[in-house]
Amino acid sequence: MKLKNIIFDFGGVLMDWDPRYYFKNHFETQSEMDFFLNNIATNTWNMEQDRGRSLERGTEKLVREHPLFEKDIRAYYDNWTTMLRGDIPQNVAVLRQLDGKYPLYGLTNWSSETFPYALENYDFFKIFDGKIVVSGDEKLIKPDPKIYQVLLKRYNLKAEESVFIDDNIQNIETAKDLGFATIHVKQETDLGQELRNLGFEF
Repeated sequence: MKLKNIIFDFGGVLMDWDPRYYFKNHFETQSEMDFFLNNIATNTWNMEQDRGRSLERGTEKLVREHPLFEKDIRAYYDNWTTMLRGDIPQNVAVLRQLDGKYPLYGLTNWSSETFPYALENYDFFKIFDGKIVVSGDEKLIKPDPKIYQVLLKRYNLKAEESVFIDDNIQNIETAKDLGFATIHVKQETDLGQELRNLGFEF
């Protein structure tokens, strides 16, 4: 079956986001920053906001659990936009080349409260014409197969006709299990070439 649909993850594929971009200037030493991000404001905690928990609830829960870090915890979402350094130019360039040639979709783990900032400040999101499934809106998060099914059902897609692009190997493995072609994006990945290798022409 010929591939025709292209589905993008955003963070790590089109957007460069990392809490260290803010916290490297917040803490006096790297070891303090690493301790905080590895043990207090962890990826697991942040993912619950991506799953739909409000930023306020997530923040207050963590403050109760780690009161000595209250100032640092509250700084997390107060400075979230600093963590969003910008787009990933080489991959956004590929997205722009695909515009108008293939159906393009987004499937992202992102808080429904912070995603609007990205929509408003990065014009390339308009290319998707609203065809984006956001985990925070759905109360589901990758790699749960259910959120992939939301995308397929909402836009009447077949996994076998679609390629899924993500930087997270767990998300990639789930997509493979569901029948998608996949591209696992790493720092050295030439996204344009990978798509051409799958038969896309642009």
